[in-house]
Amino acid sequence: MQIVQSIYCPNCGSKGERYYISDRQLTRTQCQSCDYLMVCCTLTGKVIEAYAPGIYAR
Repeated sequence: MQIVQSIYCPNCGSKGERYYISDRQLTRTQCQSCDYLMVCCTLTGKVIEAYAPGIYAR
């Protein structure tokens, strides 16, 4: 089962989407405006995949 929620992008503030994918225990947050993507495990909270242009890792 998949639930879609409209959110504000944490990267640019534009309209984004958050998908709750219960059969895989994942949450995917994405934004079409800035190409932001974050996939997290709903059980552990660990980041599985992330891409955020404009945010620099240290």
